[in-house]
Amino acid sequence: MRDWNMQALENFDRIAAREMKDLIDHVDNEKYLQAASLILEAQERGNRIHITGIGKPGHVSAYGASLLSSTGTPTYFLHGTEAVHGSCGQLVAGDVLIAISNSGETAELKATINAVKNNGCHVIAVTGNEDSWLASQAEVHLFAGVKEEGDPLDRAPRASILAENFVIQRLSLILQAYRKLDPVQYVKWHPGGSLGVLRDDERQ
Repeated sequence: MRDWNMQALENFDRIAAREMKDLIDHVDNEKYLQAASLILEAQERGNRIHITGIGKPGHVSAYGASLLSSTGTPTYFLHGTEAVHGSCGQLVAGDVLIAISNSGETAELKATINAVKNNGCHVIAVTGNEDSWLASQAEVHLFAGVKEEGDPLDRAPRASILAENFVIQRLSLILQAYRKLDPVQYVKWHPGGSLGVLRDDERQ
């Protein structure tokens, strides 16, 4: 018989539920409106939206680019370290970068943010530390903080990744709602799989 450590799962469930409830209870909708306005104003000027992160938040960024794009906000993934090795060439002055970092102090991301700002871009920060360097460099800061990760070592990013995903979900949702995305357009952008089929009640 394998000796499964069910307590680790139970602890994670408890901590994740508590951290997400606390994040939801303290959400600042005004900050989301500011971030959405910054994005919409950039698009109205013909500028583009980018998203980046280092390590696990980098994976959140790649997902965020896909989610935002599929719901009406074309977004480009900017590699968190390649940015300072030429990938800043995808930016033009006036673009908006969403930067994700739990600590907001990651050395590699600092170099990227400096390069992005030197290229005349706006920054939206998603961090778990409102007093972080990254938050201080951003025009808008969206809080994604947790007190515990839910890991036995309290080190591996777990609850913080849930929080970052939650923030990107909310931001994408407010932009989608503003654009009044309908099922017909969504299917045009997502023709594959079960999501690419209109239901009977959605057909015009």
